[in-house]
Amino acid sequence: MLSDDLKNDFDALLPAGATGEAGPSRRTALKVLGVGYAAAAGTAMAQTAIKTGAEGLTAGPVEYEVNGFKVPAYRAAPAGRTGLPVVLVVQEIFGVHEYIADTARRFAKAGYLAIAPDLYARQGDASKYTDIARLQAELVSKVPDAQVLADLDGALKWAGAHGGDVSRAGVTGFCWGGRITWLYAAQGPVKAGVAWYGRLVGNSTELTPKHPVDVAAGLRAPVLGLYGGADTGIPQDTVDKMKAALAGGSPAARASQFVVYPDAPHAFHADYRPSFRQGPAEDGWNRALAWFKANGVA
Repeated sequence: MLSDDLKNDFDALLPAGATGEAGPSRRTALKVLGVGYAAAAGTAMAQTAIKTGAEGLTAGPVEYEVNGFKVPAYRAAPAGRTGLPVVLVVQEIFGVHEYIADTARRFAKAGYLAIAPDLYARQGDASKYTDIARLQAELVSKVPDAQVLADLDGALKWAGAHGGDVSRAGVTGFCWGGRITWLYAAQGPVKAGVAWYGRLVGNSTELTPKHPVDVAAGLRAPVLGLYGGADTGIPQDTVDKMKAALAGGSPAARASQFVVYPDAPHAFHADYRPSFRQGPAEDGWNRALAWFKANGVA
């Protein structure tokens, strides 16, 4: 059985207009979206997926150790350069696949050392799953927030030892990673965050004791929230709750902002899926780069 929070995450992945619980709509969604990069792309991949080459970059897999565990990650950076601003790229719910790696290369082309750690690695391999509900129930639901935040600390430490300037660090994340972006901005040593359609509220559990709305007032770094007005899994009243929590908080909380694209669904930046919306995706990307620059990351 999925928790209410995981059901909400699942529903946000359903194609526009699809409804229902465990019936035909969910089975249809699995056929359309799949899990991982290739399966989720479907026929949309060839038409919309952005291909960012590694020319001029140092890019590929790396690993670093946290609490005795070697965390795998994908990193991309301008070749031969040091003192680079750092951006932590936090995976969407499907893990670190080609879309996340490509996003890291896009940041590298913009002058960043980008690192995307596999934050599920201790619990399993997201790419092995072909069913979203099983992925959530058997893997994602077992990943503790404390582990994730510690692994992001480790990624930042690795970046600092490999050409990155950790005094100029930012964090960005998509879907599952959007929620994590808010949490990390409340405790991590970053100057700014950009959260793409991350869930803002939820039930408190042993593994997920707090959610963005719970830590909003204490943010240590301002966050730009990029959200879709047609996102079925993130109601606009939760955005309003988050805005209210930010308004009464720390200077970083009060400096945080939201941009809501009225007709955009969940995962509108995911160019390999039918949810992709070019206008909001491009605008959001430009805003993300400008946000990092304005807040001392770039």
